[in-house]
Amino acid sequence: MANSPQLRMQELQQILNKYNYEYYVLADPTVPDSEYDRLFNELKQLEQKYPDSADPNSPTQRVGGSAAREFSSVTHSVPMLSLDNAFNPEEIQKFVARLQDRLGSHDDIEFVAEPKLDGLAVSLVYQNGLLQRAATRGDGAVGEDITANCKVIQDIPLSLDKKVSLEVRGEVYMRKDTFAGLNRKALHDGEKQFANPRNAAAGSLRQLDSNITRKRGLSFFAYSLIGPDFTTHTQALQILQELSFPVCIENKVVIGVSGCNDFYEQLLQKRDNLDFEIDGIVYKVNSIALQQKLGFVSRAPRWAIAYKFPAAEELTTVQDVEFQVGRTGILTPVARLQPVAVGGVMVSNATLHNMDEIERKDVRIGDVVTVRRAGDVIPEIVNVVLAKRPKDAKVIVAPKNCPVCGAEAVRVAGEAAIRCIGEISCPAQVKEAIAHYAARRAMDIDGLGEKIVTQLVASEMIKSVADLYTLQLDDLVQLERMGKKSAQNLLEAINASKQTTLAKFLFALGIPEVGETTARSLAQELGDLAEIQSTTVEQLLTIRDIGPVVANNIFMFMQQPHNLEVIERLVSSGISWDVTTTSTDNLPLAGKTYVLTGALQIMSRGEVKDKLQNLGATVSSSVSKKTDYVVVGDDPGSKFTKAQDLGIPILNEEQLIELLKEGN
Repeated sequence: MANSPQLRMQELQQILNKYNYEYYVLADPTVPDSEYDRLFNELKQLEQKYPDSADPNSPTQRVGGSAAREFSSVTHSVPMLSLDNAFNPEEIQKFVARLQDRLGSHDDIEFVAEPKLDGLAVSLVYQNGLLQRAATRGDGAVGEDITANCKVIQDIPLSLDKKVSLEVRGEVYMRKDTFAGLNRKALHDGEKQFANPRNAAAGSLRQLDSNITRKRGLSFFAYSLIGPDFTTHTQALQILQELSFPVCIENKVVIGVSGCNDFYEQLLQKRDNLDFEIDGIVYKVNSIALQQKLGFVSRAPRWAIAYKFPAAEELTTVQDVEFQVGRTGILTPVARLQPVAVGGVMVSNATLHNMDEIERKDVRIGDVVTVRRAGDVIPEIVNVVLAKRPKDAKVIVAPKNCPVCGAEAVRVAGEAAIRCIGEISCPAQVKEAIAHYAARRAMDIDGLGEKIVTQLVASEMIKSVADLYTLQLDDLVQLERMGKKSAQNLLEAINASKQTTLAKFLFALGIPEVGETTARSLAQELGDLAEIQSTTVEQLLTIRDIGPVVANNIFMFMQQPHNLEVIERLVSSGISWDVTTTSTDNLPLAGKTYVLTGALQIMSRGEVKDKLQNLGATVSSSVSKKTDYVVVGDDPGSKFTKAQDLGIPILNEEQLIELLKEGN
């Protein structure tokens, strides 16, 4: 930081000019608005304290950036001014008091309260009812000609019902759902994603090709009118609506300080549920006569102010990164941050999603980052401020082992996720593992529902699926709403599950990507657990329905000491099955693939699936050219349509039952 106030003022001017250029011209800001506001207010206070040292070309005397070189310049007939900001109720009270003093009256003032849209301000000029020119704000006096791009925005009328000449000002913005879709497409296409809807709107509006702008789905709200006669701002908004311009429905007339503050609290609560981003409220004196009497200062009208919401984005430092294990074994990187207030809440953690996201944003330990929080959404890191990166910033490295159980952590093929493969032994995954193990189509432990599993895990009565077979009656009766009879029934169900099939046991283990069909193929081809545990990836690839990903998942699962220990305990507890290696080649439906869709009435899908598989068929979840038959019940979905398109034979439930009878 500069040593003298004068040098600090020069330094702040340079920084703010750079940020203005990034924000207004490049539409690619490197710091959040809150950081800009802090520096701007610091410069403003210094200039007030040392007026003789103030530069007439200071950013505090200007609105924003200059016109971009790619667009021709437009001089505004009436300057497009910026607004002063307020950040708390006291500043709103002082604002209203200043107005009353200047007006010489302490009567309550009527304001129009409008959401402060987070987009790009534009001017639309109409001659004889036709849109002649559209321009950005630019530096307030000179903007960029963006007429061609504004003409492709559906909300902006190209012609008016009346042959009037006027100027309309408003905000081009991007709806939240449009923004989400744009970023999903960018991610799919491997392109850079936008940081927020404001950047997306600005970048879309400043395309040299208006066809690109048209595809971005921009929206527009009008909030100011120059030309026709009107006595209040409310009347101006009514005229805009009559001329078919969209006006924000959240606008409201409020009276005095209390009305301003009440509206602030109401809109702050609604903020996250709005279809568009806002970062505060603009209060405008409603009376045009009073506006004219109050006048302007160098860069802003005296009769309006922007009351900013708590910043949804802030700067902070990444102090460390930890990997948390979810209930399905996915490792999620979480940044430990230097605590900072964001959106009115102290934030010390932020999700980094996955390693692809870390690499894309180039986040490192020690970096200064922009962190965002909106509503109840988990805070996330928006971007890194590379100019502030320390020399000793550390690259984040994915762990090779699960931080909870120590099992190997592997990158999921074709995905960005890293997964712990100690599924049945990892404490972080135990609830999910037990629920899957006990499911009807797995070990079928009747009565072992989610609530009971939660209690058993919370009380540490069970730490893995193997502990189910060590439970005693005295243990179970301690659980909430568990009587002696219910406890006895559950113990009997657990004991009954010991007699099963190898296919069901393999499915119950929860090996990634191993469903019932794959488990059945494993059991039929290898027939013995020891054989499965010792087989190689190459041998697994020779089995029907098993590809490279699944083969590797099975092999890795069976190599983990944690998993082998649990399996050994399960077998030692008495779980057994007949050891057979039955080939399906001679079965009636061997080699045939069936797909089920719609609601079946006579038999459940599970029963149909079992019967088809017992006859040697493969039951798939998706329709392809390799599908032999599609079984259709009531209200079939897209699978039915795809089967028709591909010309695949269709069976109704009655035809299927006849087929099953013939097979038996």
